Amino acid sequence: MGQIILKDVTKSFGSVDVIKPLNLDIEDGEFVVFVGPSGCGKSTLLRLIAGLEDVTSGTILIDGQDATLTPPAKRRLAMVFQSYALYPHMSVAKNIAFPLRMAGLPKSEIDKKVKGAAATLNLTDYLDRRPGQLSGGQRQRVAIGRAIVREPAAFLFDEPLSNLDAALRVNMRLEISELHNQLGTTMIYVTHDQVEAMTMADKIVVLSAGQIEQVGSPLDLYRSPRNTFVAGFIGSPRMNFIDGSVAASHNAAKIGVRPEHIRLSNDAGDWQGVVGVSEHLGSDTFLHVNVDGIGTLTARSDGEFGAHHGDRVYLTPAQDKIHRFDGRGNAL
Repeated sequence: MGQIILKDVTKSFGSVDVIKPLNLDIEDGEFVVFVGPSGCGKSTLLRLIAGLEDVTSGTILIDGQDATLTPPAKRRLAMVFQSYALYPHMSVAKNIAFPLRMAGLPKSEIDKKVKGAAATLNLTDYLDRRPGQLSGGQRQRVAIGRAIVREPAAFLFDEPLSNLDAALRVNMRLEISELHNQLGTTMIYVTHDQVEAMTMADKIVVLSAGQIEQVGSPLDLYRSPRNTFVAGFIGSPRMNFIDGSVAASHNAAKIGVRPEHIRLSNDAGDWQGVVGVSEHLGSDTFLHVNVDGIGTLTARSDGEFGAHHGDRVYLTPAQDKIHRFDGRGNAL
């Protein structure tokens, strides 16, 4: 079991409220991602769940039991850090086995669990190596293996891929998602990267300034953002926002339209502008267009669309994909 419920949880450091009264239900087996900009409180929230920080007020329930004052070691949670935190003088096998040895398990049981975790993470051929002989991705897998052998109620990941290069990040993202499918264990994952959140999560928790802005599935947040903060944070490239007379014509203080929901043309459209920077990515091209009376908009087209710096192009937003917001930034 791995159900985690937060009831009116807060955290303050002196007079600074880092986590404002917050309620959240995480169901057993869910892959939940905390996402938000730096300083939004996502890592602090994870540390509160882990017991590495004390809550200022509120209650944390794990599988129905009040764990608010329970020491970290007794919460049946396993945390994977950004820094790997491996022992450099120990082999991979001994690093993975370390929590089991500390728990006093028999050697035969430890060996069985280590081999099982290594097989799951494709580390069997590396068990005799030391961390310094491994790549960054392999070291992160060792850290995950050390968590797996504890058979926790939930895994807590604190920006585990931040130290990896772009290609390794993609590979590890897929491996962690596949691991969740294999184990079916609750996973809580912290990241500032909304692409990681969108591709990995069953449920995303968007945080800003210590409070939850919105909770939902990736597609829920993409299709129906609650406010301009969520709308601008979820989606890549970010949503275009337009105010003034154009927004007023749609009965809104501000409208938003995603780059992929703008049709480009060389000869006709609702708005016209001049191409600035073009980003050619092969299958896609992102054009940053200076639109008359609106400002710079980003539009996405297929990689074959021919446009260069200084060209005049026409843009037409999909009417059924326009998001409307009031003067406070809330969705209409």
